[in-house]
Amino acid sequence: MSKNRISWMGIARLFVPNQDDMPSRRYDLDWLRILVFGLLILFHSGMFYVENWGYHAKSQYQSQFLENIMLIVEPWRMAVLWVISGIAIRFVLAKVSMWRFISMRSFRLLLPLLFGVLVVVPPQLYVEMSYNGDLNLSYWQFLSEFYSPNSAVFEQYQSGIWPHIDVNHLWFIRSLWQFSLILLCLLPLLNSQWVSLATTWLFTRHGVLAVILAVLPLFIIQINWDMDTVRYPLGFTFMVYGYLIGWNSIFWQRVSELIQPLFFASVCCYIASIAFYNLVWLKLSEGGQSENPVILLLGMFNYSLMRVLGALTVFSLAYKYLNKPSANLRYFNDAVYPFYILHQTFILVIGYQLSSMNLGSIIEPILLIIFTVLACFFAYELIRRVDLFRPLFGLKMKGDYQIVSQRIGYIMAILLIIPIGLQITL
Repeated sequence: MSKNRISWMGIARLFVPNQDDMPSRRYDLDWLRILVFGLLILFHSGMFYVENWGYHAKSQYQSQFLENIMLIVEPWRMAVLWVISGIAIRFVLAKVSMWRFISMRSFRLLLPLLFGVLVVVPPQLYVEMSYNGDLNLSYWQFLSEFYSPNSAVFEQYQSGIWPHIDVNHLWFIRSLWQFSLILLCLLPLLNSQWVSLATTWLFTRHGVLAVILAVLPLFIIQINWDMDTVRYPLGFTFMVYGYLIGWNSIFWQRVSELIQPLFFASVCCYIASIAFYNLVWLKLSEGGQSENPVILLLGMFNYSLMRVLGALTVFSLAYKYLNKPSANLRYFNDAVYPFYILHQTFILVIGYQLSSMNLGSIIEPILLIIFTVLACFFAYELIRRVDLFRPLFGLKMKGDYQIVSQRIGYIMAILLIIPIGLQITL
């Protein structure tokens, strides 16, 4: 074997995670992913009704108290998804080459993203502009303007991937693709023996120190980043955390043993967060000033701590009670992406129609959730049965097609995703 080949093999090993103690499957992570994405539907439905948080459109029935309820999950809901994404990347890279990983991830993320911004997201913009009184067109007239490169209808609305074409709730898919590529560049460091030894040492002897070290980068990001974009560095940080914990048996054993103290600490952080939100944050959002900057910093630190403790609590519960197979797991696992891609459009379209019916502050949100979930299930049942739709929602095609047909499909997919890949990379 040539020296060059040996050298390349040595470099390639730096990008492959240690497979010691790697489980064949983590059912708890599958279930947790399903549950958190389901929670996302409830959360975005709530965004239609909260008083102080921005959203594309609002119901006439708005509540400030609802914000206190949603703060139970707001700090850690996306953190859990990013950690699971980091763990999933570790699993995949242990089984496939880096180049195979890049191609798989690009097809599964960029094609649904392209379809989403061109087909799924436009109704959201239509509802938002109609709600704001900036549009007096039928939906079909709106689409004609939407796909026109020089339309003046959208002058007041920001550009996204392309002029007036933004990702909206699909920012997670865009960022997941971007962060996956960045994470690949860090693999020689993340897979290094000293990082493995350091994390194991922390998990074994210094759990409290590990939590503090996890919180500090989040806190620094939180106080130095713009609120509109802070979710991106936070998401990447949690993805790195997920990759590091992977299948570290010591971490998962310790977490499963600490359910009660983690839950108690999370409750304490939530109580402090509610007090800070109502006594300090709302005052700041209304243009006031904090009398004591220390209180503001403590409130932000507590919120960062709540992100970590909330995520750890959820992971501990899932690891102990959900790590088991089920006949329904495959069905709901495949349903996650279609539900995620479609749910916000259904919420806004259905909610906008319901809000004109004066149904009341109880009936309207109940109907919104029911109709949204039913619409998602109906759409998923159609998607899973039509092979042409499946890759548009991140699912593998079921048909046994000839090699020529498969290659033509891959080439067409590559031609479609290259422009959006370049646009969100450059």
